[in-house]
Amino acid sequence: MNESLADPKLKARLADLGATVLTGSSADLGKLIADETEKWAKVIEFAKIKAK
Repeated sequence: MNESLADPKLKARLADLGATVLTGSSADLGKLIADETEKWAKVIEFAKIKAK
């Protein structure tokens, strides 16, 4: 997957579609998800956002 995403044509096409290309290992993805979850949990708590 990382090799495919390194292709400049594919990167350009994904950018045209509004995508952000991130490459890395499964561990990198796991860390990204954990970090983003923690970040947005703080935002939700601060803003007192509740699910309906």
